[in-house]
Amino acid sequence: MRNLPRPRLTALAAGVLAVGLAAAGCAAPGEDDDSGSGGTGPIKIALVDAQSGQLSSLGKWEYKGAKLAVDEWNKAGGIGGRTVKLDVFDDQGDPTVGTNIARKIDSQDYVAMLGTAESAVTIAMAPTLRTAEIPNIASGQSPGMIALKSPFLFLNGPTSTTYDETLAKYVVDHKKYTKIAMITNNGAYGKGEHDAFLKALKDRGVTPAADQVVTTDQKDFSAQLTKIRQKSPQVVFLGAEEVESGLIVKQARDLGIEAPFAGAAPQGTPVYLDTAGAENAEGTIVSSPYLGNDISEASKKFAAAYKAAYGEDAEMHGAKAYDGAQILLTALKSSGAAKGKKLADAIRAVKHEGLLGSFAYDETGVGIKATSIGIIKNGKLVKAGG
Repeated sequence: MRNLPRPRLTALAAGVLAVGLAAAGCAAPGEDDDSGSGGTGPIKIALVDAQSGQLSSLGKWEYKGAKLAVDEWNKAGGIGGRTVKLDVFDDQGDPTVGTNIARKIDSQDYVAMLGTAESAVTIAMAPTLRTAEIPNIASGQSPGMIALKSPFLFLNGPTSTTYDETLAKYVVDHKKYTKIAMITNNGAYGKGEHDAFLKALKDRGVTPAADQVVTTDQKDFSAQLTKIRQKSPQVVFLGAEEVESGLIVKQARDLGIEAPFAGAAPQGTPVYLDTAGAENAEGTIVSSPYLGNDISEASKKFAAAYKAAYGEDAEMHGAKAYDGAQILLTALKSSGAAKGKKLADAIRAVKHEGLLGSFAYDETGVGIKATSIGIIKNGKLVKAGG
């Protein structure tokens, strides 16, 4: 598959990227308005993620995972004989762009939305999607999404609360570390991680030795890392996305910080590893519901299909998007390609044995509440031993 294009989009003119549309059974938005229950035309689903900018790797992984699921369903006859179209929108990682895309999705008869992987963008889009009654299966993990209490917002993975409780259980209860430093960013993801991990520590009677907060666009972390180094921590918690986390780790090693790092989904990705450098990332402790492509027969099958389709190895974000798409497509089938509240209710009723675990949605929109612990060893994420 060719790399996704990166057009320049303004907040008011952000539109559909015509990326592999023919292969995915996709077409330009607005081509028909016969998408929902009782229609005969293709069923239109929007995928919204950063396809350009620093977070574009997340969007590309998400697109590939969702597209793989859509391709499988279309090959098997679609939904009641109707083709599923997956149209891709670039939110650029910008909440304002995302909000404008939400209005576009509403005006162009999309039955549902997959994405985003960026919690802040999902939170910004949610009110518009709720008013329009467009179900959204998102990939972020900030508890801020759940706090919205939208009956149309669902997650295709755990929240930060689950990630970080599992992490604290391993770091404090199992490893017996009590001298723990934190460095998180002030974005929606970072705030969610900060608060969830801090609560998990406090529940165990542990106060962080250092608690440093950086901005989402910061590049030089020497001041914060110097303060952390002065505390000689046993482990450093990371609450930032892939690229920023990698830069933090690289600079920390340059400053002589030797403690292992610990974090959630971003720290298990190739982008984190490549940005930090394999040697610097060695020993990183990762809380994740998807530790690799060989953890089950289902993950092996998914990874083989992903590799055949895209010529690259699958990772967690692609697996999350694949699960989310499978859940949405199952709900569309069971509801007779319904829209609005009926489709949202059908999503909530789906019980799905996915790549990330067993999905069963509660009233908050959370469907899975478990992660495992992995360790980066020799450039690979492997399941932690006892």
